[in-house]
Amino acid sequence: MADEKNSGNPGAAASAQAAPQTAHIVKCVKFGREMPGLDRIPWKGEIGKRIYDNVSKEAWKLWVEHSKMLMNEFRLNPLDPKSQQVMEEQMETYFFGEGAKLPDSYVPPKH
Repeated sequence: MADEKNSGNPGAAASAQAAPQTAHIVKCVKFGREMPGLDRIPWKGEIGKRIYDNVSKEAWKLWVEHSKMLMNEFRLNPLDPKSQQVMEEQMETYFFGEGAKLPDSYVPPKH
């Protein structure tokens, strides 16, 4: 009766099963310092793995905002494979290339 030794402490079995997770820390390619990384791979394929291994949560939030503008300016459909390819190319440039590049037709919003 292995369970009998924990019968006096009902939380012992639950705490043994719920081991604490260590934070996923990366050296962020955008900020150049150690920061908390993403909780999961954010995109399929090799680019998703590279982002998971090298991009912080904070940098990913910046990308999400930038990607909304790209989706609108390039009139991309997230379900279209060609649009997904454009987004992958943009991610590559944003994180591992020359940085954020705005579409030629982009006009910043007036505040």
